Amino acid sequence: MDRHERTVLTTGANSGIGLATVVHLAALGFHSVGSVRSEAKAVEVAQAGANAGVKVNTVLLDVTDAVGCAAVISELRPWAVVNNAGFSGVGAIEDVTDEEARHQLETMVIAPMRLSRLALPHMRAAGQGRIVNVSSIYGLTTTPFSGWYQACKHALEAASDALRLEVARDGIRVVLVEPGGFKTGIWEQVGEDVSHHPGSNYEAGYHRIQSLLKSFSGFMGEPQGVAKVIGKALTVGSPRARYLVGRDARAIAATQPLILTELRDRITRLVTGL
Repeated sequence: MDRHERTVLTTGANSGIGLATVVHLAALGFHSVGSVRSEAKAVEVAQAGANAGVKVNTVLLDVTDAVGCAAVISELRPWAVVNNAGFSGVGAIEDVTDEEARHQLETMVIAPMRLSRLALPHMRAAGQGRIVNVSSIYGLTTTPFSGWYQACKHALEAASDALRLEVARDGIRVVLVEPGGFKTGIWEQVGEDVSHHPGSNYEAGYHRIQSLLKSFSGFMGEPQGVAKVIGKALTVGSPRARYLVGRDARAIAATQPLILTELRDRITRLVTGL
């Protein structure tokens, strides 16, 4: 099967890593399709592809819509799915409501597993396929004020590990991509997230986190760096189970097991004002 015959669906393609990925995969020769939530975003994605000299197709999809997911997968019968859609949802555990937590879990855990499950019969019939789940370094570590986001990424990692073992015999490869800090819209959402918790006991900590992110933003990588790793996971013969992306992600993953929990907690509380 030539690449142009291989359809790759990337969710959350309207900006950041998702947009960079659909454009990069089209440049690699795949039939690249990105999911967006509005016609306006579809136009922006198509224009980004045109600016890069490639054609990118789009589908309208809210990944939390089970019926919509089934319809899109049935239509596309993708060779690969890149589950990227997500949002930050910053808030201390005490400040996040049940409804908000469920929405995060639905978007970043249930939805990618649903799309993967729906795509599996088509991949199995073809004797091959790939599922790339965009996790985060937060799938390997935990910090204050992003507990539910991190819980989603930890859960995505566990579900992906189980799925990888279950479908390996069918020629289907499941890959986790774990970026560190990259310049995406997810960081721009932090201020809006914080505004949802006026008068919080953690208000000072929220503002400190915002300041830290602002200071760190200049050191963040471009989303194209993650897109290239996703492209590699889809083009190499035997992809790795995990790809850490970014120096910060690699440093955190390497040093975390070496630092005592008590010491790490003390440092984290000092940095975040807790």
